[in-house]
Amino acid sequence: MNRRYLKLLPLVAVLVIASLVLAACPAPAPETVVVKETVVVEVEKAVEVVKEVVQTQIVEKQVEVVKEVATEDFTSPHPVLSDLKVRTAIAHCIDRGALIASVYPYADEETQAKLQMDAPWPKDHWVWQGPYDFPGFDLEAGKALLDEAGWTQPEGADYRQNANGDTLALKFTTTTAQFRQTWAAVLEQQLLECGIQLIRQHVPASWWFGDTTGLARRDFELGAYAWVGESDPKGRTLYACDQIPLPSNNWEGQNYMGWCNETASNAIVQANNSLLREERVPAYDTMMKEFAKDVVSIPMFQRLEGEAWSPNLEGLQVSPTEYGSKSAKDWKLADGGDTVIVGFSQEPASMFTVVESAAVQRQAADIGKGFLNTQYDYDYQPALQDPLSTIESGLANNAVVDVKAGDLVYDSSGARVELAQGVKVFDAEGNEVEWDGSSPLQMKQLTATYKFKDYTWSDGTPGSIADFELAYKIECDKESGATTFETCDQIQSVDFGPGLEYTVTWLPGSQYSLFFLAPVGQYDGPYPSHQVLADGRNLADVPAAEWQTLPEIAESPLSYGPFVLTEWLKGESMTFEANPYFEPAPAAKTVIIKFITDTNQAVAQLLAGEVDYLEKATLGAGAEVQTVLDAAQQGTVQVELSASPTWEHIDINLFTK
Repeated sequence: MNRRYLKLLPLVAVLVIASLVLAACPAPAPETVVVKETVVVEVEKAVEVVKEVVQTQIVEKQVEVVKEVATEDFTSPHPVLSDLKVRTAIAHCIDRGALIASVYPYADEETQAKLQMDAPWPKDHWVWQGPYDFPGFDLEAGKALLDEAGWTQPEGADYRQNANGDTLALKFTTTTAQFRQTWAAVLEQQLLECGIQLIRQHVPASWWFGDTTGLARRDFELGAYAWVGESDPKGRTLYACDQIPLPSNNWEGQNYMGWCNETASNAIVQANNSLLREERVPAYDTMMKEFAKDVVSIPMFQRLEGEAWSPNLEGLQVSPTEYGSKSAKDWKLADGGDTVIVGFSQEPASMFTVVESAAVQRQAADIGKGFLNTQYDYDYQPALQDPLSTIESGLANNAVVDVKAGDLVYDSSGARVELAQGVKVFDAEGNEVEWDGSSPLQMKQLTATYKFKDYTWSDGTPGSIADFELAYKIECDKESGATTFETCDQIQSVDFGPGLEYTVTWLPGSQYSLFFLAPVGQYDGPYPSHQVLADGRNLADVPAAEWQTLPEIAESPLSYGPFVLTEWLKGESMTFEANPYFEPAPAAKTVIIKFITDTNQAVAQLLAGEVDYLEKATLGAGAEVQTVLDAAQQGTVQVELSASPTWEHIDINLFTK
């Protein structure tokens, strides 16, 4: 989940929409849980390499998994974790402040306090309406709840036991990353204080996040990992009842806890099926209150991010939800120099954003190609697109339309389908209905017009609406190499013009929450439809399948942004010169990205004045931050530490196989 605000278009970014609605069945009070009793025949044979921890020692072993003819997995309430008292006690026994201090010892108390969370969204997100009553650190309250739940601690014993003499031991699964090993070791000691034995299992990320292993198969009791937050909160696939991965639904969805709270589920669906923020905010608020009551996942803390730059660099704008590269047009050096040098720890594979989604590529494209919008402080601002196409601005309309059998619609699970008997959709009132094939049916249909400022390509050619037509052709072509077509699949039609604008008619039922951002060109902006390639062909005539190999696309694209890429020394640097046709002219004449893979070396070059700016991924959040903080005390650098949208949490699996 580490592709942060790289592609705003995908409706669900890293979240998967499931298509099977699960029936609810009774579960231990006080929460409502699911599950659908199904007998399936599954034959699975594989050899997996996993890491298993016995107490704190990591050992590797090979396991051959053979599974045949099984009843539905994860329909039996977990004998320990299905008890709300136990889950609440675990939360009370965790001192999240101490965990934060263990991984960010250089941050002051105020900064550390800002990282603590009480809900699945950060406190500075527009959706957060807390504080929420999530159980905080209270050792005595945790111990008392465990006593009430029947887990008592015999005198002199390290761990609690139940009436049968079973030890209160829980497996805790996460990755082998040193960062997580550090705070997990502290967590283990904290739970020991409550008499809980935590058996840590640090497994390879490839297994933990694999398509058919780890989280995807709900193979854990307590599981720690990170979600990457966005300005649009989304969340349906994480918390709705119909998003619980099970063998019977081909393991679709990301509700790994198996949590089915009808109130919360309805609220998260409603929040993701409305275009108006005044309707979405209270729905999210309802969901978060239920989340705090049921304690099915423990929000630990937001990760800390650091950026550092020379006092000589002016005009840099930093934000937890945006790259500093978006402000490149304003960068200037106080000493009158005309070249700004940026340190990157990685190198992009291509300048073709449709197929290369690395953070470093997005930043290089911001500088040397351009962008349509910005995403500062968990919200959106216009750039080349101006204004944003909101309903309030009159540029968008969400009308009620009649639909009939055979019409393409967007169903309630988030799929493009033909309307037929049995298809589930949201009607015009926002209710999920299963169409009977004959009754009149009305749905919401969104249309929006997107307008753009005048722009000029770096070869002097004025931009045209044909550039956006070409973008639509490429981005929605299955041969382009794009990793997702979720937005394209929601579009019914696009009408280009007049002038620099186009109008999108979305499929009935599509209530795309980011509808106000221009969907065509959002990945990579417009493309120069006039460009003649070195081989004599016009770019607009080249099949989408070839675009990844075109030097004019992958290595030396034309730019409508503040700078244009003029030299790329692979493994060393990228040089961008000011685009002479960009208005107003950028403050600096040249921006150079230097590739510095070693963080210590990057910091050394910053302190030596050889680099002007180290972005978030390059500086990181390790011990090197202390070095720049010390330098900041001397006034030799500037540092910004911020709570990132990425947050660590522990999911609690409510069911067992």
